[in-house]
Amino acid sequence: MENKEFQFKTNIKCGGCVATVKPQLDNAEGICHWDVDTNTKDKILSVHSKGITVEEVIQKVQEAGFKIELLNQ
Repeated sequence: MENKEFQFKTNIKCGGCVATVKPQLDNAEGICHWDVDTNTKDKILSVHSKGITVEEVIQKVQEAGFKIELLNQ
């Protein structure tokens, strides 16, 4: 399966927010790496996938209590 990178606009705005979403994304099967650029206006979450779908990433972030939408790729 090919690795893909997805980018999302979120409202994950600080280190505390990153810490809240961290268990959801770290424990998600199919993610090899992720990070959030909290210094940009759109708070871009980048996910390097090795099998997880866009829908699954969105569900994980929403379960942590954050807004998320896929950026056009």
